Amino acid sequence: MDNHAEVREFLMSRRARISPEQAGLPAGTNRRVTGLRRTEVATLAGVSVEYYAKLERGAISGASSSVLEAIARALSLDDTERTHLFDLARAADGIPLSGRPRGRSHKNAVNRPSLHWVLSTITGGVAFVRNQHQDLLATNELGRAFYSPLIGDGGRTPNLARFQFLDPSSRDFYPDWDLFAEMCVSIMRTDAGRDPNDTALQDLVGELSTRSDTFRKLWGAHNVRTHGSGTKRFHHPVVGELTLAYEELMISADPGLVLMVYTAEPGSPSAERLQVLASWGIPEASTQRRNVN
Repeated sequence: MDNHAEVREFLMSRRARISPEQAGLPAGTNRRVTGLRRTEVATLAGVSVEYYAKLERGAISGASSSVLEAIARALSLDDTERTHLFDLARAADGIPLSGRPRGRSHKNAVNRPSLHWVLSTITGGVAFVRNQHQDLLATNELGRAFYSPLIGDGGRTPNLARFQFLDPSSRDFYPDWDLFAEMCVSIMRTDAGRDPNDTALQDLVGELSTRSDTFRKLWGAHNVRTHGSGTKRFHHPVVGELTLAYEELMISADPGLVLMVYTAEPGSPSAERLQVLASWGIPEASTQRRNVN
């Protein structure tokens, strides 16, 4: 991924979404651009028009934290977008990002017994480990039953993004498919900003852009977000509709890996259905007891 192009397109897309009124500026007449002009962003940020134009061309290397903060305020970036801008600047300066060594393999982490012990202790919810490429690397027993439409019969490492955009059954599994699609791409875009030299992620983006018009359109929007916490709806082929709360937990020993946990409100229909799903998955899990990679 071209860092200059990433910076340019991100800044232009953020500038285009803000109206002068939202920025507290007079709208005027005969505007030829959607959103703010470069001159208006420069004024709001307190930098020269020439310097902001240079940044928007992608030449962000060497930009100070104070300038980046000013640009973030001028463009009304949220916390995730602000972090993304700083990640792009660090990448341009050749600084390692977010504690993640380039080219690091997660194979040892996935094979670490203690990680699987942790997963196995979570029995009332779906728990799984994924990497920045959206690979589903390991799950607890309930997770294997929950993600059976994705995991299938093994073979290739299950990938949440490929399932989302390339498998028609994902539209049944995700009742709010459009919302899930936008979330998936925005998370991938955030990870791409942290390490533009991640060739595996580049290859995945290229594959999905070629095979999915929806992915290509969403990728071009340059929206970013983190998973964090919230609520999602699923429709499982065995137990039906599930409304689950999720929490994303970073694995500090292996930057780039996250532990996701889905749980249901105690006593709710979804909690009862998770219990049924856990019972359904026990026979297979007891004979196969393996991670999904």
